Amino acid sequence: MNAPDTSDLAIAELLVYPVREPVSGRSYTVVRLKTRSGLTGYGECAEVTSHDLATARQFWVGRAATSYSHAPESSVAGGIDMALLDIVGKACRTPIYRVLGGPTRNKARALTSVEGTNIADTVAAVKRALSAGYRCFNVHVPSPTERNQGQAYERKVRQLLDSVRSEGGDFVLDGGELLSPGDAGSVAATVESLHPLWFNDPCVVTNLQTIRKISDESVVPLGFGSAIHTPGTFQDLLRDGLVDIVRPDLGYYGITRTRRIAALAETYYVAVAPHHEGGPVATAAALQLAASLPNFFIQHIPFPPAEEDRKMRAELVSASVEQVMDGFASLPTEPGLGITVNEIALEKYRAA
Repeated sequence: MNAPDTSDLAIAELLVYPVREPVSGRSYTVVRLKTRSGLTGYGECAEVTSHDLATARQFWVGRAATSYSHAPESSVAGGIDMALLDIVGKACRTPIYRVLGGPTRNKARALTSVEGTNIADTVAAVKRALSAGYRCFNVHVPSPTERNQGQAYERKVRQLLDSVRSEGGDFVLDGGELLSPGDAGSVAATVESLHPLWFNDPCVVTNLQTIRKISDESVVPLGFGSAIHTPGTFQDLLRDGLVDIVRPDLGYYGITRTRRIAALAETYYVAVAPHHEGGPVATAAALQLAASLPNFFIQHIPFPPAEEDRKMRAELVSASVEQVMDGFASLPTEPGLGITVNEIALEKYRAA
């Protein structure tokens, strides 16, 4: 087979499509890059500022897609990184994970969030996710009403988790940075016997000594990273032995910078479970990333409760990239991200 023609991978165009799911209101931005030779790549990030978009265009137009490792940091950088690698994979006629030295696995373990205003709603969400093939659930702590909740709150958390566990499967307890360090420590001790995969973002990462207290007083693994936008913070947590699962935000860091954080975590024997709350384009990127990481653990894949939102996500991409079976998602096999993006759907669901 002749080698692919990669003589002109210079970026000629950068467009963004901000979209919003009709029921949940979840919003994300699909990034489209086009090369002078006609190759198109897609990525995804959160909201993009007009300043960052203008700066990114100035930097990338005329620059080769193979320069993905030199992208400057901005609100659109993660999406651009995915789109650049999508182009490189298509130019090489292979999935991104093969460009990056994989695959390290043939499928990726999947996790999804379940939410509800009460226990009954949360259990109903678990049943929906089970029927969709998920076997692991991210369960949010009840919203605290004040600091230092006390034993009544701990019993409430325990009751919620007992109800979720009765349906089967594994779970992650998600603190969402809502708890004070004292409450987080008490909750960790309370759920210890339930064996959660980890306690996610139990509190805000500001003082490492308070996190050390949580870590020292419970054997529950701790996960941090969904709101960390400074790579040095990951290094501090790893160096001090305070994190068991690192969770860099895929939409912010993209594939390349997430791999760098994962490589750092690997030297401390710490696993990676990238944070992802966006759309199906980022899901495709997450699976490419999962296949390339030796220390990958599990990938969060959003599963909206509303049928209208799930229909939108299915319209945005051609492949059923978010289909889960027996707790695992299959790796895309087509070149690049392995998906075809429906630009008509991007316009249809464009955020006002």
